[in-house]
Amino acid sequence: MNQNDMIQRLITAGQEHLAAHYDTLSAAEQETFLRQLASLDLTLPAYAVGENNNTRGTFSPLQAVTAEEAREDRAFHEALGLAAIRRGEVAAVLLAGGQGTRLGYDAPKGFFNVGITREMSLFSLHFANIARHAAAAGRSIPFLIMTSKFNHEQTADFLRQHEYFGYPAEDVILFPQEMAVCTDFEGKILLARRGVIAESPNGNGGWFGSIEKAGLLPELQRRGVKWLNVFSVDNALQQIADPGFIGAVLAKGCESGAKVVAKADPDERVGILCLEDGRPSIVEYYEATEEMRTLRDANGSLQYRYGVILNYLFSMERLPAVRDVRLPVHRAAKKIPYMDANGEIVTPTEPNGYKYETLALDMVRLQSNCLPYEVLREKEFAPIKNKEGADSPVTARALLEGAGFVL
Repeated sequence: MNQNDMIQRLITAGQEHLAAHYDTLSAAEQETFLRQLASLDLTLPAYAVGENNNTRGTFSPLQAVTAEEAREDRAFHEALGLAAIRRGEVAAVLLAGGQGTRLGYDAPKGFFNVGITREMSLFSLHFANIARHAAAAGRSIPFLIMTSKFNHEQTADFLRQHEYFGYPAEDVILFPQEMAVCTDFEGKILLARRGVIAESPNGNGGWFGSIEKAGLLPELQRRGVKWLNVFSVDNALQQIADPGFIGAVLAKGCESGAKVVAKADPDERVGILCLEDGRPSIVEYYEATEEMRTLRDANGSLQYRYGVILNYLFSMERLPAVRDVRLPVHRAAKKIPYMDANGEIVTPTEPNGYKYETLALDMVRLQSNCLPYEVLREKEFAPIKNKEGADSPVTARALLEGAGFVL
């Protein structure tokens, strides 16, 4: 991209203000700026505004493999899942691009120590978990870890220093998440400083596009991978490449699956897995209608009772067909440091703009079917999102101890 191409691209996107300081940059800075411009989607703000105004379809409950059914069929499903792992058909994808900001923790969230008398990072828990299932199958499972521009080197160093917690280094593959622009409330893209656009990770829905951009698809195909188990870093009890879950999806002939927990109460802040216009879909807690929150069946159970825990299984055969479908873009008001028109750096004390992201849960809507697989929250759902209160280190540690961990 040259300067003329840049100007035209900015004008087309309504973002020509970004070129205001271009002539004051050094040749190296200009090259960096042009390269960053070429890597970012400048149309994202306009697209997000339109998408967020879209209406939803007609919802209906989606029946799950209940925890009781899963327990009854565990041996059969586990045998199917272990066979798939043994054939090299399963890889795990850990979404670990986030920092521990909400925890008051100034490091990648995977570093966070949940131990009390000993060191027990979230990363160490996830590595121990995948290693257990790999040992049961007698074959190492490719372990892909999505980092971000801001924590990639830190994460790589941390894992090297800990020798990948005993996991085969050749099967640990780090890749960076793609980035998205940040804007003010009018949709104008912000500059972080002279010659640098303000940007943030593009959300956990960008995981497959980031794998593709990192050039990893040929490697996965070479290894014979057919299924990707995608999960988040902040669940201390996350079960990775769970053969029972994998086997259930295979047995039901589904192209995707999602681990779910029964909602603790109608107002629990979890996304609900259901059907929308006859296809699998996830409704965020703030989108749920009063009926969806409270409707009960004859035995008193909530009809829309299955909450997702960000643990999905996707077919590699299906994913390339949906990668070109633009996912809904969600925007969140944030405090974003920026450079003003006078070239001064401003650090806001209140939200001053939007960060944009896609979500992994929206990929479920692109699947023909999705198997909800119920798990017990006391065994598999101990999220660490907040410094205190619900979903905090205190609640997660209690759940870990209840599950038999010595902290």
